[in-house]
Amino acid sequence: MLLVGPSRAMHGLEILLEKATKLALYYDLPVFKDVYKMTLRIFELTSNFSREYKFTLGQDLKRDCILLVRSIYRANKCKDKVLYLEQFLDSFEVVKLEIRLCKDLKLISVKQQAELALLTENIGKQITGWRNAQEKIVNSRAMPDK
Repeated sequence: MLLVGPSRAMHGLEILLEKATKLALYYDLPVFKDVYKMTLRIFELTSNFSREYKFTLGQDLKRDCILLVRSIYRANKCKDKVLYLEQFLDSFEVVKLEIRLCKDLKLISVKQQAELALLTENIGKQITGWRNAQEKIVNSRAMPDK
């Protein structure tokens, strides 16, 4: 179909809007993909926990990972990203502590902990960078021009 005139311009505008919208989708963010990957891995690993830990530490760890996913979604959609990124970092520290506890209780192997450590390190760097960039934006808006 060959578009001409105003309809061609509208079609071009629709394509631009679609591209701009796609860039802002939370599930396209590299940090979201890493957190989601970590969450899936946690769900896999906790399925092998003994009954004693599956419904205590395992459930808490899964719930806290879901909170991380939720925080990224919220940070990406709202203006006050720093608030949700700070909440993410707080929950993230809890998840890292829970993972360490799983290793110390021998619920996961050293290899599995190392796999999760690589993910958590990468996630931490991305979130910290995102938060710092957002703080700079907020601070630049608050400071009047000299």
